[in-house]
Amino acid sequence: MTVPADPAVRTVPEGRPIPAVLGADLEVPVRGGRLVPYANLDYAASAPCLEPVSAAVAAALPAYSSVHRGAGYASQLTTARYEQARHTVRAFTGARPGDAVVFTRNTTDATNLLARALPEGTTVVVFDTEHHASLLPWADTVRLAPPAFPGEAVRAADAALAGIDGPKLLVVTAASNVTGELWPIAALAHIAHRHGARILVDAAQLVPHRPLNLTALDLDYVVFSGHKLYAPFGTGVLVGRPDWLAEAPPYLRGGGAVRAVHGAADTGATGAGATGAGAPGTETAGAAEIEWHDDPEARHEAGTPNVLGAVALAAACDALTATGWTALVREEERLLTRLRAGLAGIEGVHELSLWGPDHPRVGIVSFVVDGRTAREVAEALSDEYGIGVRDGKFCAHPFVRHLLGGVRDGGCEDGTASAVRASIGIGTTAEHVDRLVEALRELVSRG
Repeated sequence: MTVPADPAVRTVPEGRPIPAVLGADLEVPVRGGRLVPYANLDYAASAPCLEPVSAAVAAALPAYSSVHRGAGYASQLTTARYEQARHTVRAFTGARPGDAVVFTRNTTDATNLLARALPEGTTVVVFDTEHHASLLPWADTVRLAPPAFPGEAVRAADAALAGIDGPKLLVVTAASNVTGELWPIAALAHIAHRHGARILVDAAQLVPHRPLNLTALDLDYVVFSGHKLYAPFGTGVLVGRPDWLAEAPPYLRGGGAVRAVHGAADTGATGAGATGAGAPGTETAGAAEIEWHDDPEARHEAGTPNVLGAVALAAACDALTATGWTALVREEERLLTRLRAGLAGIEGVHELSLWGPDHPRVGIVSFVVDGRTAREVAEALSDEYGIGVRDGKFCAHPFVRHLLGGVRDGGCEDGTASAVRASIGIGTTAEHVDRLVEALRELVSRG
């Protein structure tokens, strides 16, 4: 059967206008019962859906069906859309031709998948500035203190990797989810490879704001989530070298990950419960002999995948690429400069930073307000001004405590030892930024 071109795929000229987000006209209640336009400044947690993403999902829904093994037209079309999404993500990340693109639930899931696939005895080097998704999955780690400047990060990684024998992996963020600061991932990749190590880059906070080219940066693995990339449909991705993934046990065991399963009648096996290695690429489990897929994408995507999540993620990648990064970055820099200048002009508001105010960053700003907990500030912004921000430790507890001077009491729930985070993206306006600055000025003036 010949499957026609996907009607959801459109050729769009380079440099189109920045696409709109759903919910741009959302109104929310504030104290006194009024409705005001919502100022969403919480993009770093989850970004709203782009209109082209919603359209791509709507176009895929009428023919939604099973993937990979169906003979019917709808199944073939859905399979084509799913595999096209894989190619789109590969192009978006600048991956090498042979790199695996494995769809997962989110960045955390993708990182844990790689953790399961590490060769035996692998030591992981990770900074205490990382999100918990990068900090916690590893069995054997060397944790490095927050570096005082980018060059110290490179030197610390160099020294740590030099002292490790056997397989090793350096894990680092591309852009901090707390401060937005950009990390020297190209230099860190060079250091890792000089010591025979590999590097995993958490790009969850980078890809909504800046282009990423895995090949040019010489990265081994990258992970990120659709819900931070204007595709909130429950998909993440692991992109990178296929060999560790192809040699590792399947992340999940089930349909799709296997080429064949032979029972006792096929193999003559007896007994129950014994598990061991059979022929290359096979495993014996009780009375069954299992032949796993060699292809790492099939091997680690057992079960029915999140097809619509993959379609959405690919649509977001296409939309950002078609818009052109120059326009996106220019608009973000304009709003970020406006936000940071406004906060700096309020006595008692202090922006958090690891490497100082002049270090390059994406549209994320965390701050504290003298005399008020982060929770008090966030609730007041929402209840009185219709502004959505995030408060807490942002799943980066060691890093936030470091930025706050080592305070160790309290937790995210009550706002102590925590900060407020404002994050911007497509859909953020100058009015949103100005409203936040003026609201904070009013809150501070109340004492």
